[in-house]
Amino acid sequence: MNSNTLSSFHGIGTVLNAITIVVGASFGVLLGESLKSRTRDLITDVLGLVTLLGASASIIPLFKRQYLDAIPNGWSTIPILLSLLIGGLVGSALKLEDRFETLGEVLKKRFRSNQGSFVEGFLDASLLFVIGPLAILGSISDGMGTGIDQLVLKSTLDGFASIAFASTLGWGVAASAIPVAIYQGAWTLVGVVLGNIMAPYQVDAMTIVGGLLLLGIALRLLKIKFIAIGNLLPALFFAPIVAQIFNQFL
Repeated sequence: MNSNTLSSFHGIGTVLNAITIVVGASFGVLLGESLKSRTRDLITDVLGLVTLLGASASIIPLFKRQYLDAIPNGWSTIPILLSLLIGGLVGSALKLEDRFETLGEVLKKRFRSNQGSFVEGFLDASLLFVIGPLAILGSISDGMGTGIDQLVLKSTLDGFASIAFASTLGWGVAASAIPVAIYQGAWTLVGVVLGNIMAPYQVDAMTIVGGLLLLGIALRLLKIKFIAIGNLLPALFFAPIVAQIFNQFL
C-alpha cells in the first residue's frame, strides 16, 4: 500500500500522530529512569525554547500581505485581541482548564499511575500538541483529501517532543494522544464536510491566535509565568469568525 493510498483514508494522519505520541512517550519513560534530574530539567528548558521559536513562527502571518489586505488598515491586531478576550471569557466560564485537570486526574486513576507529574504531563503535552497550527491546517487538509504531509511533519515533531516530555513528566504524555485524536479528528471532519470553506485570512487568524497560545505554553515550560491556556482554547474557534466580521463589515 503506497502513500497515496494511505492518504486517501480520511483521518490516517491523526492516527499516525497519536501513535507517534504514544511510542515516543514510551521511549521517554524508559529513558527517563536513566536521566539525571539536571538533564531532565535541561530537556524541558530546551522544549520551552523550541516552543517559543514555534510560537514566533506562527505569529508571522500577522505581518503578511494576505492577512493585512483582508483586515481594515490599522486594525490587524484587533481581531486577534477580541478573539483571545472572548475565547478567554468563554473558556473561563466553562472552566476548561479545570476540566483538563479533572480529566487528567481521572486518567491517572484509570492507569493507576503513582507519578505526581501525570496530570502536568497530560495537560502540558495535550495543550502543546493540540494548539499548534499544524493540528488545524494538517487535519483540514487530511479531511479535504489534499494530503497528509503536514500531519506527517507534525507527527515527527510530536514524537520527539514526547520522548523529551515523558522523560521528565511520565505516562501523562502518552495519555495526551487521546485529546489530540479527538481534536484533530474533529477538524478532519470539518475538512470532509465543509471543504475549503474558510478564506486564507481566516486560517491566518487562527494560526496567529494559536501562536500566541503556544507562547503561553513556552512561558509555562520555562517557569516564567503560569497562564491558564486551557481557558483560552475557544479563541481558536472565534478567530476566523471575528476576522470575517472585520473583513465584511469594517
